[in-house]
Amino acid sequence: MKKVISTDKAPAAIGPYSQAIEVNGLVYTSGQIPVDPATGAAPEGAAAQAEQAFKNLAALLEAAGSSMAQVIKTTVFIKDMNDFGTINEVYARYFPAPFPSRSCVEVARLPKDVLLEVEAIAVKN
Repeated sequence: MKKVISTDKAPAAIGPYSQAIEVNGLVYTSGQIPVDPATGAAPEGAAAQAEQAFKNLAALLEAAGSSMAQVIKTTVFIKDMNDFGTINEVYARYFPAPFPSRSCVEVARLPKDVLLEVEAIAVKN
């Protein structure tokens, strides 16, 4: 049985998908972009956008009864791999050791022309 997870502390879905789904004690998030859910705006620059995207992810995981410490896998989509170091510094502040497994890929374009998007799979607390 799958359970839909949603929160107003992360950007609302902008298409036919759920913010997250819980199945068998695992939480699968949709990609979180760096949009402030209160304003609908994205900050400027890779560091500020990474900070907002990870805040959104943390809020969504909290709504699901999980946390960043319970994440077992992430996928990070980056518009420009030259921002990898900057984004990685912010990433390291949000995920405690042992770190989740991760894939990171450069993509041509992301929703709302943001610089990154992150999705995760986490265990429920």
